[in-house]
Amino acid sequence: MRRLTAWIGGVAGGIAAYSFFRRHPQPEPSSSPEPAEADRRAEELRAKLAESRTAEPVVEETPPEPAVENPAAEEPQAEPVDSPEDVEERRQRVHDEARAALDEMRPDDA
Repeated sequence: MRRLTAWIGGVAGGIAAYSFFRRHPQPEPSSSPEPAEADRRAEELRAKLAESRTAEPVVEETPPEPAVENPAAEEPQAEPVDSPEDVEERRQRVHDEARAALDEMRPDDA
C-alpha cells in the first residue's frame, strides 16, 4: 500500500510540475542593451591583433653554446634500476597500507 501511495504522489507531483512550467514559460534571454559598445570593443581588439601581426617580431639573441670537448662527460647518467626485491618490498608495503586503510573504513559490526 505504501508503494502505491508513493507512486500516486510521484505522478501527481510530476503532473503539477508539468502544468506549472507549461503555464509559466521561462523568459527568453534578451539581447544585450549595448550592442554598439560591444562592437566598438571588438573592433579595438581586432585592430590590436592586426597591429601585433604587422609589427616586427622581436628576436631574442641567445649566446652560442660552448663547444663540448668531451661528449661522454656531458651525457646524463642513467638512473639505477630498482632490483626486483625493492619493487616487491614496495608493492607489499603499499598493499599493507591499503589494507590498513580499508580496515579503518569498515564498520566495527561487520
